[in-house]
Amino acid sequence: MSRNAGVTRMNLSKALFGHSYVTACTVDIANTFESLRADVLLDDNPDLRPGDKVRVHGDPVTVPYGEKLTLRRDATVRLANPVKRAWARCRSEFECFELFEVSFSNGRKL
Repeated sequence: MSRNAGVTRMNLSKALFGHSYVTACTVDIANTFESLRADVLLDDNPDLRPGDKVRVHGDPVTVPYGEKLTLRRDATVRLANPVKRAWARCRSEFECFELFEVSFSNGRKL
């Protein structure tokens, strides 16, 4: 088997089944009156699209109220294949409609 055939087979595998890799990231967490958030900035700045997943490695972190914390961690990036990407786009359209079913009334008729 030639080297080019092996590369082609590997690219075909990535296209059909997706691809995952590990990269470093910065996790910025805030638990203040102004903000309750956790942001992840991946070092390689990938072009994430619908269906892609990111999992940050490490133990859970608790930030006391009024404090902020910045950590360095590893993260696994899983890029979706074309079928999963299309399914995620389709599914997101219908999930948006679930927001319309939310009611803030107490259940009594007006």
